[in-house]
Amino acid sequence: QVQLVESGGGLVQAGGSLRLSCAASGRTFSNYAMGWFRQAPGKEREFVATIWSGGSTGYADSVKGRFTISRDNAKNTVYLQMNSLKPEDTAVYYCAHGIRGYSNDRVRDYDVWGQGTQVTVSS
Repeated sequence: QVQLVESGGGLVQAGGSLRLSCAASGRTFSNYAMGWFRQAPGKEREFVATIWSGGSTGYADSVKGRFTISRDNAKNTVYLQMNSLKPEDTAVYYCAHGIRGYSNDRVRDYDVWGQGTQVTVSS
């Protein structure tokens, strides 16, 4: 059974940084893409970033140049480094496990989700 455990959320001022972590268990981590999504109150869940099994990455336009996704296959962990945070980045952030080695920005490309971690950016 695949499990994802996120950590690293919190409250930060605009312009600040946070790093989210997501530890995975239950599958051969290195064989699968991993993603980050977020959901703000009253809004749909939206794609943030993905990293494929081979290391290729993709980002939503809204975070490109500010966020960096990375993975450590030895630790079965995926990270999201968030810099230059803005109040509009405030949301619950979810880690997601891909269904294959490559996954893009669609929710249906991911089959297991973490519990979510709150990120709040104050102005």
